This record gives sequence, C-alpha cells and structure tokens, in this order.
Amino acid sequence: MEFTSRRFKDGLPERNPKPSAPIPPSAKIARDAASSAPVADAHSDVPPEDALDELRELTLSAGASVVGEMLQRRDRPDSATLIGSGKLEELQGAVAASDADLVIFDHELSPSQQRNIERELEARVIDRTQLILDIFAKHARTAEGQLQVELAQLEYLLPRLGGRGIEMSQLGGGIGTRGPGETQLETDRRKINRRIRHVQKQLEDVRRIRRQQRSRRENVPVAVVALVGYTNAGKSTLFNALTKAGVYASAKMFATLDPTLRGVMLPSKRQVLLSDTVGFIRNLPTTLVSAFRATLEEVQRAALLLHIADATSPVALEQQRQVEDVLGELEVQDKPQIHVMNKIDLLPESKRAALINTARVVHVSAKSGLGMDALLYAIDEAITEDPVKAARLRIPQSDGKALALVEAKARVKKRSYRASNVHLEVEAPESVLRRLGEYVISES
Repeated sequence: MEFTSRRFKDGLPERNPKPSAPIPPSAKIARDAASSAPVADAHSDVPPEDALDELRELTLSAGASVVGEMLQRRDRPDSATLIGSGKLEELQGAVAASDADLVIFDHELSPSQQRNIERELEARVIDRTQLILDIFAKHARTAEGQLQVELAQLEYLLPRLGGRGIEMSQLGGGIGTRGPGETQLETDRRKINRRIRHVQKQLEDVRRIRRQQRSRRENVPVAVVALVGYTNAGKSTLFNALTKAGVYASAKMFATLDPTLRGVMLPSKRQVLLSDTVGFIRNLPTTLVSAFRATLEEVQRAALLLHIADATSPVALEQQRQVEDVLGELEVQDKPQIHVMNKIDLLPESKRAALINTARVVHVSAKSGLGMDALLYAIDEAITEDPVKAARLRIPQSDGKALALVEAKARVKKRSYRASNVHLEVEAPESVLRRLGEYVISES
C-alpha cells in the first residue's frame, strides 16, 4: 500500500503546497502504515501506477482536485468493504487528514460495499463507472448525447437503489388490504423503469432517423471511415486536421461525445465521409456501450476504421488491446483497419527518423500536420468502394459542365485538343465515369 498526498491548483500539482490543518494522530499512523507496504492494483494486466495515472486524469477531467492517492494488493476483494476493515481504517485517517469530501475507487463497488464505505468514511464514495458517467454527463451537448448518458445513468442506478425501511411502505385502506403495501423502493424502481423505457423509445427514434440518413447516403457511393481509439489519443485533433471541421478538442478525457460526419477528398479525387466517435477506455462500462450503441452504429457501418493510438504512451499496446476488446463487443473487429500512431512530434528526432509507414500502420502528428499526406494515401489504397479506373474521354469543348466535372473529380494524366473536342486520359472514380458515360471512349 502506498499513500501520497498531493495538492493541485488549476489541474497541476503545486510546487510548494500550503500547509494543511494539523493531522490527527490516527491519520499519522495510517499514513506511516500505508507507506511501508507493497504496491499493486486490482487490474493485473495494467501496471498499478498507470491505472492510477488514468484515474487521476479522469478525476481532473470531471473537475475535481486530487489531494491523495492509495494503492492496495489483496488476494480477493472483501465482500463488505472491498478493501477490508484494516485498510478502511487507514483510508478513514487519510480522508480526515486531507479533508477530502469525495473518495473514488478504481474498481466497481457493489451497492452494499458503497454504503458500508460511506458510513465509515463519512464522505461520498463513488466508483470508476460513476466517475466516467459523470464526465459523460458533463460533456454531452446534443439531445442525443444527453439521452444516451441518462440511459446509462439510470441503468447503473437501478440495481443500486437502497430500501428505506418499512416506515416508507404504503398501507392498504380496506378489509383484506391492511398491512405493508408497496415499499418506497419498489415505487422508485417502477419510476426508473418507466423512465428507462421512455428514454429507450426516444433513442430508438434517433436510430430510426439515423438509419434513414444512412440509407440516403448509401444511395451515393461514398464510403464512411470511422475514427476509433483510446480516449485522449488525439482523434478529434486528427479529425480537425483532415476535415478542418473545428470540432472541440481537449487534452481532457472524453472531451467530445457527440458523433460528427465530414467529407474528405482523397488523392484519387474520391470523396469519403470521416466519422469522429466517442473515445474508448479500459473496462468501459457495459451500460455506456449499450447506451451509445446509436452513436457507435457509425463504426459498425464504416468501410474502414482508423485506429488512433498515442505513439508516446508507454502503455500504447495495452490501450490498443482495450480498443480491440470494445470493437469485439460491437462485432466489428474484422473490419479493415489502419493503425494511426499519433503525436510523433513529441518523440525524439532519432526515434522519429526510424519510423516506417506501411499499408496498415501510419505515423502522424495531427497537431503539427506531419504524415497527413501519407495517411490520406493509405486511406485511398484501403477503400474499395467506388474504385478508381483509367479511361480515355472525348468531350466537346462546348460542354463546360462535363469538363468542370473532370477537373473536380478526376486526375488528368494527358490532355490534347482536336477540332472542337478535348481528348483526355484520366483516372477517375467509377461513379464519375458513369456520369460521363457518353464521352468515354475506353476504360480499364
């Protein structure tokens, strides 16, 4: 167990924190005991320090200040308090010493565990799932995003309702109806279930509208390329770099939740739609995956996935595996993917010079623009919709509309003028050649 107390100002640790109130003797004992035991975490596949760093970033994204951190190793969780009575006493001293009013566990708490811990600490206690739900609620902007967050919160709350005793029961008012009737707990559950059904119906309307929009798009041969990746990997920054969309981008986790679609012109002059999606995270709550299914349908319908990862992160491989797990839940893990290693501008020059791009791995810096052309060419090679074909065209000089279409949508390799016609050798998408059908001499 290791406990460290830190003061933060504007999201960053102060160099010389101001002295706090005198520490009670019990808290001193707790801190001394905490500093001498081994460090570990409940997540065996993630180094404890990295898991704690991620929890700290989530906490700062939610708007809180971190004043203390604690790690623990246990063979098995305690059924009553998760961390055991002895460690709970140490935590109680640490909370008293730092005057904390909120304790966040990087582990899902059962309803009884949460109530037991709150009773001992006399402070509000939440788990990692509640923290993520709070961040989602803070950043949801559109009506759809707010509905999805509300559904996830209600589904999380429902099994955690606590009864308030028989004094809250409704009593019958006639012969044969005396005695406890419906408890307040049952009333609350019925209300939440009713609200869940209402929100689900509204989200189904969203899905229906989205399906209609998608069906109209599918009538035009424009492929959808979905950006996926771990939260804070730089998806929104990359989206802005490719589309100039001006989507809000921030270093905070889950800064953007609402899906955005924008068109991008590839080097072949084909048009694709780029879709920015919500970031994934380790142990993403299942309630969020189900609630955001309407948004994540864009991932399921995409022709290509751009899997964005932070090239500077020491746990980049683990983060990519977590993203693959979520893609598996969505049953899209077999879709074509290009792995985009972002933030290479932060790497030392020697490492950056050794990077090699392939058809499936591209190194970029969305912030500085490094590698954007290579990424566009990689997307162009991976997209099979509306294939590019070589063709010879003969267009009358008087048909300005057809000539403008060629200039806008095709790559002209050779041009010559004979009599009143323009003879062209081009590479163009199949859909463009269909529109120019009467002028096509040959194609291959």
